Amino acid sequence: MDLNAARMFVSVVQCGSISSAANLLQLPLATIRRGIRELERSLNVQLLERSARGTRLTAAGSQLYEHASRGIEALAEGEQAVRNDRMHLQGRLSVSVPAAFESWWKLLAEFQRRHPEVQVAVYTSERESDLAEDGVDVALRAGPLFDEDRPARLLGSYRHMLVASPQLLERLGTPQTPADLRGFPCAVWSRHADAREQWQLGDQSYSPNPLFAANDYLHLRQLALTAKVVTELPAFLAAEALRDGRLRALLPRLPMPEQQLYLLYPNQRPTSNIVRAYLDFAQAWLVENPLPQPH
Repeated sequence: MDLNAARMFVSVVQCGSISSAANLLQLPLATIRRGIRELERSLNVQLLERSARGTRLTAAGSQLYEHASRGIEALAEGEQAVRNDRMHLQGRLSVSVPAAFESWWKLLAEFQRRHPEVQVAVYTSERESDLAEDGVDVALRAGPLFDEDRPARLLGSYRHMLVASPQLLERLGTPQTPADLRGFPCAVWSRHADAREQWQLGDQSYSPNPLFAANDYLHLRQLALTAKVVTELPAFLAAEALRDGRLRALLPRLPMPEQQLYLLYPNQRPTSNIVRAYLDFAQAWLVENPLPQPH
C-alpha cells in the first residue's frame, strides 16, 4: 500500500470531501483523486462514494479507515518526536575545518545559537584525516574526494582569485596576462616548504617564483594588504577588502578552477541526530548565505 495515498484517503475522510483534503494537504485536486483511485485499484475495492452531500465511506472504506487512521496518527506522532528531539539537541559535536575558513565561523556560531546545549569543538586541519582516529564527527573539506566511498555531502563550490593592493599596482602596473606576473613579487599557499606551486588561470598556467610561501591564507592576505605581494586567496577571504578598495582582483577574465566543498562524516549507521542536524543546517545555511565568488 502506498503511504502517501493512505494519507490522502485518511485526510479525505476526516475533512469530509476531496476539495477540503486538497486544501489541508496543499495538493492539487487531481493528485488527491489519483491517489484514491490508485489505492482502490491496489486493494481491488471501492473505498469512497460520491453523493450530493459529499464523500462517504463504503463498508471496505470504513474498515480501512479504522486501521489506517491509527497508523497515520502514530506515524505523525513519531515524526513530531524526531523533530522535537532534533530541536533539543544535547551533546558534543567535533568538527574539522580548514584553517582561515572565516565563512564557517559564522555558520558554527549560528548553529550553536540554535542548539545551545550542543558543545562544539573545532579542530583546524588541511589534511585528509581519519575521522574516527582523530575523534572528528564531521570534516569540512575543499577539493576532490580522495575516497569516493566515504560518506560525504556536496555543499557547493567556490573559486580562488589573484589579488594585489592598489599601492603595489600603482608602483608596478597592472598585469594583463599571466606572463606579466614575472615582474611582481608573489606569495603562494603551499602545504610543503619545498613544493612548487602553479596558478591555473583560465586555460593557462603560471608557475610563480615565490618570495614567500605559507599554508595560511590569512597570512597571505595580510601580505597582500600591506602591498608586499600578489597572492592567491579564496574569494570569500578577499571579498571585504575588494569591496572597500584595499585589494584589487587581477586577471578576472582568466578565472581559477572551481573548488568543490564537502562535509565528510564517518561511515556508520545510524548517523547521530547531532551530526544529521549539522549536515542539514550547513547545507541550508549555504543556500541562504552563499560563499562570495569572483566578479
